[in-house]
Amino acid sequence: MKATLIFRASLFFILLGSFAAQAQTAPPAPTPRPGRVMPKPRTTVAKAEGIKDGLSMQKGRVVLTELGISNPLVADKKLVNGTIITPAGVVTGTDGTTAQMMEGDLVSLSGRITSRSDIVAADSIAKIQLFDALHPGKRKKMEAEAEKKAKAKEKAAEAKAKAKEKAAARRRK
Repeated sequence: MKATLIFRASLFFILLGSFAAQAQTAPPAPTPRPGRVMPKPRTTVAKAEGIKDGLSMQKGRVVLTELGISNPLVADKKLVNGTIITPAGVVTGTDGTTAQMMEGDLVSLSGRITSRSDIVAADSIAKIQLFDALHPGKRKKMEAEAEKKAKAKEKAAEAKAKAKEKAAARRRK
């Protein structure tokens, strides 16, 4: 009796182990149909997420990013549209106007200058549009509630001021 119980338990664990081993094996690689050629793997340059090609001011230095590789700018850089950028962050346009790059400013390789405040404004507009898409009409309701609260607060302040005036008038009498 004990032998059959041990035999059954060991058989159970062996079968369980074989199923687990089958579940962990990788499926075979797809084979092309007869007469077809497998496509060649594409070589890609690994880009860090959020880094765009161009020049940016980081920690008081101008950093040039090309093909996802960032290096500090050591010599003047002339861009496609004729704009020249110095390592100190002075941007000279084709018409002769100059501007100093500030922390977080970006200049694309085509010569488009984007300040940090423009980036923040565009980001906040995108966030508002995303919120409106996810929750249609909610922002308007929130604004209406905020207006109601502000009006109620004003009325309460006016009522408190009137009560103080009445109390002062009573004391005078």
